Amino acid sequence: MNLFNCSTALFVKDILIAKEFYSQTLGLNISLDFGTNVIFSCGLTIWEIRDNHIIPEVLGLDNVNNKKVNRFELYFETGNLQSDFEFLKNKNVTFLNEIHEESWGQRTIRFFDPDRHLIEIGESMRQFVSRFHENGLTVEEINKKTSVPVEEIRKLIQVK
Repeated sequence: MNLFNCSTALFVKDILIAKEFYSQTLGLNISLDFGTNVIFSCGLTIWEIRDNHIIPEVLGLDNVNNKKVNRFELYFETGNLQSDFEFLKNKNVTFLNEIHEESWGQRTIRFFDPDRHLIEIGESMRQFVSRFHENGLTVEEINKKTSVPVEEIRKLIQVK
């Protein structure tokens, strides 16, 4: 496997309160803001997971929102999700979800380490944005589907 872009995603109850804390109190710079998912330039991500997302659907919303439970995941990106999935499946890894397309279009897998910490591997932003572009979506349609800013989409697919 060739994983890259490791970050830690903290599950938060209220994204606005958490965003203010991390940006205003701790002084972290926001790199990308997708509304319920905010990525800081240091690599930390905060994520307000909706109850209809696959994580609370499988683990239960109470477990995602319970402050006594570790509420985070390690996140990696890969250039070959299918191959990495097959590799992990052959290692008898316990999956939260096998290959799954998120509502914003990124394909992901989630699984547990031996201590039941949640790990996600997903397509890179360039990969899933490019997939939409190759399937005929316009920059504006990709923006609507993914919430990736138009300028970022243009950079990723190298279109002016």
